Amino acid sequence: MRQRSPITTALGGVRNLPLRLRRAPRRHGPEPGDEAALEPRPEIVDAPDLRWINIESPRLADRLWLAENFAFHELDIEDVASHNQRPKLDTYPEYLFLVMQFPSYNKETGRLDAAELDIFVGPDFLISLPNEPIPPLRSLFERAQSRDDVRDELMTHGSGRLLYEILDRCVDAGFPMLGQIGRKLSRIENEIFEGRSREIVRDISNAKQEIINFRAVIRPQRLVFRDLERVKLRYLPEEMDLYFDDLTDASERIWDVLENFKEIVEGLEDTNESVLSHRLNDVLRILTAVTVILLPLTLVTGFFGMNVGFPGDPRAPAYFWGVVIAMAAMLVALVVFFRRRGWL
Repeated sequence: MRQRSPITTALGGVRNLPLRLRRAPRRHGPEPGDEAALEPRPEIVDAPDLRWINIESPRLADRLWLAENFAFHELDIEDVASHNQRPKLDTYPEYLFLVMQFPSYNKETGRLDAAELDIFVGPDFLISLPNEPIPPLRSLFERAQSRDDVRDELMTHGSGRLLYEILDRCVDAGFPMLGQIGRKLSRIENEIFEGRSREIVRDISNAKQEIINFRAVIRPQRLVFRDLERVKLRYLPEEMDLYFDDLTDASERIWDVLENFKEIVEGLEDTNESVLSHRLNDVLRILTAVTVILLPLTLVTGFFGMNVGFPGDPRAPAYFWGVVIAMAAMLVALVVFFRRRGWL
């Protein structure tokens, strides 16, 4: 858990937006060709003691808005702009900064990708910044916006509890994806023995890729959840340790299932290759039988098709015996050669 130098600016005026709490970092010019990018797009849900701000796919204007209204370290703002960050947890006296990744199914490519979620957590605020829409987060935020009972349930126990609720739903969204992978593996197992071994090679490859991508998302996430258990800040009460421990347990369960799936798909791949080899051996056995059956016929036709005189023919009987002796010598030589090479 990397510790950066603390920020000296207090966060007492966070709720009175917009309020400049620190000197703005280096400004870059507006993104060319995008006039809408000049306006920030924060969505805000207010409760008596907590404010939840959600910004999907933050752009330059959103990052400048964060820098102007909150005392966040400029390196954290840069991390928000940078995609494909590894999951991590940075702690400051005034706030936490988390970078998390969750599996996301890409319908266009049909593969599992990683959706990044950046989160700032302070005493009376939480800012979520997904780099792409995350359905569980989007659903939870819209329910908090539209329903008072949901908003009271989520936001009356402090920012730490809200952080848990967000992470818990994002983690739980991985279990249906695991179920889908499990059903795919079961279907592949059934199809292996139904004569479609050649066709399901691609399915096995796709399943392996999904499991690899899923594991790549969950592996670093487990370490962040363990670090989150050990965080001791004044705005995260001690009873939150139990909640964050539940996140660690859920992540470990997902990892255990992925380990099992990894072994299953490797076993299916080996089984499929064995079935293909067995069927190839069947084909070779049939071809060998056909060859052996036709070999005597070929020998007879070749023997009597020689353009030499046969015994009893007064024209050239020596030619026949010369060919027979040459064939016998070649047969003995080949047998000796094969035995020395260990082929017989």
